[in-house]
Amino acid sequence: MTLDQILRQRLDERRRRNLYREVKTLDSVPGPLARVDGRELLAFSSNDYLGLATRPEVISAQQAGAELGAGATASHLVNGHLQIHQQLQHSLAEVTGREAALVFSSGYMANMGTLCALLGRADTMISDKLNHASLIDGARLCGANSLRFPHNDLEGLHRQLQRAAGRGGNILVAVDGVYSMDGDLAPLAEIAGLCREYGAWLMVDEAHGFGVMGSGQLPLAGSCAAVGLGQSQAPVVMGTLGKAAGNAGAFVAGSRALIDYLVQFARPYIYTTGMAPAVAAGCVAAIDLMRSEPQLAQRLEGNIEYFRRRAAQQNLPLTDAPGAIQPLPIGCAETVMTVSAALERQGFMVGAIRPPTVPAGTARLRITLSAAHSHSQIDALLEALATVLRENNAVRL
Repeated sequence: MTLDQILRQRLDERRRRNLYREVKTLDSVPGPLARVDGRELLAFSSNDYLGLATRPEVISAQQAGAELGAGATASHLVNGHLQIHQQLQHSLAEVTGREAALVFSSGYMANMGTLCALLGRADTMISDKLNHASLIDGARLCGANSLRFPHNDLEGLHRQLQRAAGRGGNILVAVDGVYSMDGDLAPLAEIAGLCREYGAWLMVDEAHGFGVMGSGQLPLAGSCAAVGLGQSQAPVVMGTLGKAAGNAGAFVAGSRALIDYLVQFARPYIYTTGMAPAVAAGCVAAIDLMRSEPQLAQRLEGNIEYFRRRAAQQNLPLTDAPGAIQPLPIGCAETVMTVSAALERQGFMVGAIRPPTVPAGTARLRITLSAAHSHSQIDALLEALATVLRENNAVRL
C-alpha cells in the first residue's frame, strides 16, 4: 500500500470511532466572544484565564516589541537573546520566588528539554498517570527508567519511590500542579514530603496554576506557592505564558545552578531560534498587569464559585475541580460530540474532550472560565447545558 492509502485507512478508523479531530478557525482571539465561520460564539474553551490576551496594554507592548525585530534571528546562545528576554526572565523569577528563570518557545519544549537534560539511563523518573503529554514524552525520550503511579495516589507513589530507591541513580518525580483535563490539584505538600524522604527531586508543571493561584507573598506563583513549597521543596517548576499570561512561550524556574545547567544542556533551548521579541514584550506587560491588578485573579475566583454554585442548583454533574477548568463527565465519545455540537448551535463554544487525550470511557466537556466572563454569560451557558444534556439523555439530571 502507498503511504497515502495507509494514512487514509487510519484516518477512517479514527472517524469511525468518533475520535477524529477538526480545527476550528476563529477570526480573532476570543475575549470571551469569538467569531467562527461568520457566527458569534461565547467561548468557554479558552485558557486565557485572566482575559489578558485581548488587553490593549498587552497588545500595544507586543506591537512595540516588534520594533526590536520580527524575530530573534538565531538561538539564544548565538545572538537571539535580547534585553527584553532578560527582563522577562527576571520578572518570572520574581513572581515565582525562584533565583532564576529561563524562557522556552513552548511548554512542550520546556518539559522535554528539562527532563532530557536532567535525567539519563542510570536515573528514574516517576510520573502521575494523568500527566500532560509533554511530560509523558519527556519520560520516553530522556532514557531514564520510567515508572508511573495512579492519579494522585500517594500510596502508589510511595511504592514506586521504594522501587526506584532500590535501583540506584537519581530520582525525579514529575506531576502537574493543576491537571489540564480533570481540573483537580496534585497533593503537592504530601508529594514533596515523600520526595524529601527518598531524596527525590520534585518537578511541577504549573501550566494551569501560574498566574491564577499562589500565596500571600507569591500570589501568582501557582500551586506550589499555594501549599507553601519553596525552591528547596520543589526545585524544578515549569510554567506557560500562553494561558493566564494570554501570550505564548514557557519558562522553567529554579535555582541559579539549575538555570545555568539548562542553558548548557537543554537541547530544545540550545538549538531553537529564540522567542520573538514581540512575544517577550507582551509577556512582560501581561505579568506587570497580573501584579498590578490582583482583582483579575479575584474575579476569576468569584466566577468559579458562581459557576459551581449555580451548576449545583441545576444538578449538573461536575467533578470536584476547584479551579478554572470545570470538567463535565459524559463518558461516550459520540455523545460528547453531539452535546458540543448542540451547544455550538445555541451559540456556545465548549471543548469536547475524547480519547486519546483522556482515558477510554471518560469523554467529557471541558468548560473553562475566565475573569472576562460575566455572571449573565455563565448563567446563559448553564441554562443551555441543562437543556442540551436533558434533550440528549447525556447525563442524569
